[in-house]
Amino acid sequence: MSEQRVSHRDRDFAVEILRVAAGDGRLTSEELDERVEAALAARTASDLAELTADLPLEGMPPQAREVVRIDQRFGDSKRAGRWLVPHRMEIRLLFTDLKLDFTEAVISYDTLHIALDLRIGGNLTLVTAPGIVVDADDITYTRGEIKIAPVTGPEVPVRLRVVLTGRSTGGDIVARPPRRTPSQWLRRKA
Repeated sequence: MSEQRVSHRDRDFAVEILRVAAGDGRLTSEELDERVEAALAARTASDLAELTADLPLEGMPPQAREVVRIDQRFGDSKRAGRWLVPHRMEIRLLFTDLKLDFTEAVISYDTLHIALDLRIGGNLTLVTAPGIVVDADDITYTRGEIKIAPVTGPEVPVRLRVVLTGRSTGGDIVARPPRRTPSQWLRRKA
């Protein structure tokens, strides 16, 4: 086994494997407590491997990638539904509309860093949900607009902070809540 040092994320993943195994009845509560304590104190990959070697990985949620790169010219693109939110994204758009819909997304990290290069006609739309905050303070733009919908009250804890950096030389950035369906509009008017 590798003697590579483990990160907090590696420890958290091992703990999740242990919790799923306990939920399936593969570990007693005493074994779970003992192994979780050992996992949180683990320093190397081999330490964690010993704790999970006798457990299956089925039923575990897939792990999000560290970096996702989108480099597109012309057309439309979107991430919607139950997509895995990575830790970082590098997005370069030219005459392309990209929509990142976070309303059903699987969020593995507390921060998403997006490095942008929006050229003419390169537009980014972020569809947010309660608890998702967008920070566009580090965007340099010469043309185009940046429209960030205000965050709802302090009673909603922040689940994901989206930090935008980079530049826009002709594209728009919009962060907004999901659009209401016609039935939601009718219920609101009643």
